[in-house]
Amino acid sequence: MLVEYKLPLTSKRVDVVLAGVHPKTGDDSYVVVELKQWSRAEPSEQGEHLVLVEGMPGREILHPAEQVRRYCEYMCDFLGVLRDKPLAVHGVAYLHNAMELDIDGLRNQVPDEHGRLFTKQRRGDFHRYLRERLADKPGAEAADRLLESSVAPSKQLMAHAASEIREQEQFTLLDEQQVAYELVMRAIEKARRSDFKQVVIVTGGPGSGKSVIALSLLGELYRQGRTALHATGSQSFTQTMRRYPGRGSTRIKNLFMYFNSFTEAERNGLDVLICDEAHRIRVNSTNRFTPAAKRTGRSQLDELMAAARVPVFLLDEHQVVRPGEIGTVHAIETYARSQGYEISRVSLDEQFRCGGSRIYEQWVLRLLGLTDGDPTPWGGDDFDVRLVHSPQELETALRVKPGTARLTAGYCWPWSDPRPDDSLVYDVVIGDWSRPWNVKKDRAVGDAPPSMLWATEPNGFDQVGCVYTAQGFEYDWSGVILGPDLSVQDGRLVTVREYNRDPAFKSKRTVSDADFDQLVRNVYKVLLTRGMRGTMLYAVDPKLREFLSSLIPSET
Repeated sequence: MLVEYKLPLTSKRVDVVLAGVHPKTGDDSYVVVELKQWSRAEPSEQGEHLVLVEGMPGREILHPAEQVRRYCEYMCDFLGVLRDKPLAVHGVAYLHNAMELDIDGLRNQVPDEHGRLFTKQRRGDFHRYLRERLADKPGAEAADRLLESSVAPSKQLMAHAASEIREQEQFTLLDEQQVAYELVMRAIEKARRSDFKQVVIVTGGPGSGKSVIALSLLGELYRQGRTALHATGSQSFTQTMRRYPGRGSTRIKNLFMYFNSFTEAERNGLDVLICDEAHRIRVNSTNRFTPAAKRTGRSQLDELMAAARVPVFLLDEHQVVRPGEIGTVHAIETYARSQGYEISRVSLDEQFRCGGSRIYEQWVLRLLGLTDGDPTPWGGDDFDVRLVHSPQELETALRVKPGTARLTAGYCWPWSDPRPDDSLVYDVVIGDWSRPWNVKKDRAVGDAPPSMLWATEPNGFDQVGCVYTAQGFEYDWSGVILGPDLSVQDGRLVTVREYNRDPAFKSKRTVSDADFDQLVRNVYKVLLTRGMRGTMLYAVDPKLREFLSSLIPSET
């Protein structure tokens, strides 16, 4: 019996996994059990797989049988021991305080081997169900094989997006992710039937599944023939979407737009506009190159909300990293209310990047002073955090790591254009070590990929990435150079403006010292949360290096 079993690469825990031997086949057999203390529950009208639970008014919960079915599916996707053995895993939701009449309507969903449901009134049936799948033999060896199983890399977002959009769902949405998906789909249906607009806000930390939800929505809407578009404020993210999901299809490439693409869009011309990375939304869509005739004065929020009956915003407020970005929950809600729009909000409070380590995310937030509490020593055991003593050591350690790895840094060095011979300048210089920044523009330079493909093409490892190319992407191992714009004073990190070289932060008239401090902390928060399996750090500032050595245990 494995209690509180942790799903690989997430912080989600299954209540119980029973491991044993199948009575007929003699093979390993596992029963995933989700326990609910509910006394009463009924189906919700807001979505096919949502329920309302007595004692939790106004909150939609994922149907427990659907919840456990997705846990089983997720385990089969990620655990090598279960690969090609979906029949070895069985899922059960056990409502041990409920009678049959207390859950009237929940049985309308057709059960399968990954999603059965029992109440205390059917306790005998539950026992028979277990005996049919678990023989009266020790299950320790089966449990060990599950615990020691290799963990396959997660389904990389871009590699499977084409199938996701063209054919069928390729990703398993868990709990709040599925709730968000179904609430959006319900809002779309409601808006379609009447002259109705609803704004949906989905918040979550790095890797919480925001972009997976976005692609799942886009795929389903595309298959239904709905008018829907995906938009971001990031050239790297949008161009990568166009390259992978849209490979070979102009129609699919055209589904991926920019936030400033909707300045002249027809009002409510779309059923849905999915605004991914919505923390990148700016005050307006104009810049110094915009002709005077096209300077309408409209806010970018107005343009995005007006374009669709259901505008969907997916964001992480700690990823606002440039002056002029206003993508916060408060800003979106305030504008939506001013227009009389209804608002639905869903929080994805589970993390799926960073090995699923919410402990690590909280550690980063406290280290950077982005949440309450002093920095604390690192003590997590489900995510690899390591401090190195030189950039050479950092690069060497990353090169031998299995899976994908990238090296990033704070914007503390100049960024030169390529030389006439089409080679990059080694701008990032620390002692006798130097490397070039990632390519500035959307074309390759020699073997170096264009900026938008730095995070996904193998040759991107040979350049140092900045926040503008790393944001929105993930890789297995992240190496982060904390530049001299970070130091430490009285046990807390402080920012040092004079060492920052980002042109966007240069003017104190447009970026105050307080704004600079907040933005730089957010920049490092983004850089420190790109890795799925581990993060390695090197600090240029000696005081910061010494401080981090007191927080991160040395390897023995």
